Amino acid sequence: MITINLDIVLATRRMTLSELSEKVDVNLTNLSILKTGKARAIRFSTLNAICKVLDCKPGDILDYVPDPEGTDTSEEE
Repeated sequence: MITINLDIVLATRRMTLSELSEKVDVNLTNLSILKTGKARAIRFSTLNAICKVLDCKPGDILDYVPDPEGTDTSEEE
């Protein structure tokens, strides 16, 4: 499972989500969905803009945590 650490990176940069929204020109609601881990996808252009403003790498924001054994998170089509 992919986890989002945007709140941690924002805190270390002493920046609010509103400030980030203005600097990357992304809707505050969409950034909030990303920050809370409810986003289903992120555009590379958005990730690039966030990393540029926060001076970080995608791995600082996104993390992979293996699913517990026996759980299946695959989606049905």
